[in-house]
Amino acid sequence: MKEGSQLTADSADDPCDVFNSDCPGREVLNHLTSRWASLILVALRNGPLRFHELRGIVGGISEKMLSQNLRTLVRDGLLSREVLPSVPPSVRYDLTPLGADAVVPLIAMVKWVRTNTPTVLAAQQNHDHTTITRRT
Repeated sequence: MKEGSQLTADSADDPCDVFNSDCPGREVLNHLTSRWASLILVALRNGPLRFHELRGIVGGISEKMLSQNLRTLVRDGLLSREVLPSVPPSVRYDLTPLGADAVVPLIAMVKWVRTNTPTVLAAQQNHDHTTITRRT
């Protein structure tokens, strides 16, 4: 069995085969796996949040970047946007059923990162040390 063959489509004509360079799913994959979108989606796993609540949870994101990602995720059908009748107006974001489904593997990825970051950092340090040693 070829490496990665389990992930490829059954048919070369499958328009949803992300290994195909013309696949529109690549854009969806890009949206889901971008640093900010992944964090925004996972931040909403426990229920709806307002814009500034999201900005407070997702450390380091600018208002512009948060706005862009929220627009993209709403357009993709992963989030719903509700304007609340208040003064000043407030907007609340929530996962749609599609977004809730997408969050499941993202939560697993975030947990994996939390668990394995020390090991990855050690591997990077070892690699960098070995690379520097070889150069000298």
